Amino acid sequence: MKTLFIMRHAKSSWDYADLSDFERPLNERGLETAPLMGEVMKDNGFIPELIVSSPARRAQQTAEIVKTTAAFEAEIRFDERIYEASPLRLLEVVSGIEDRFSSAMIVGHNPGLEGLIRNLTGKIEPMSTAALAVVDLEIDSWSEIGRAAGTLRKLIRPKDEIKSIGAA
Repeated sequence: MKTLFIMRHAKSSWDYADLSDFERPLNERGLETAPLMGEVMKDNGFIPELIVSSPARRAQQTAEIVKTTAAFEAEIRFDERIYEASPLRLLEVVSGIEDRFSSAMIVGHNPGLEGLIRNLTGKIEPMSTAALAVVDLEIDSWSEIGRAAGTLRKLIRPKDEIKSIGAA
């Protein structure tokens, strides 16, 4: 059994017209929700052994902030194939993860991430910025990943976490 954490990058800034899409950083809201999601992961015991992220600036920042906030020991790898990836390309990235890792997190972009979740679980779930999907995979090797191999254990959206904090 493997666990795949699927995270969309936190909210990015459109304030810099001279930056390419690839170079856009997180905005103020993204800089607030990324650490919040790190705390949520830590509090729920969602601990990836490896983080594979898009190298786009907003995804990179999200991965680094989540890792730091949650105090994960996981290595972060940046994989150019994740930027603007289709669900099939994302499956290819995940299938290459070494089997010594029982859990991994992929940090990327829509619409590819939503498609990946649909391919793995059969569920159609909107992935807002900084959302996290936890997918349990009935596989022994990452190379076995494929259509309908997983069960969506949990989907966490920052907006829901902020509401629950406000209600406490």
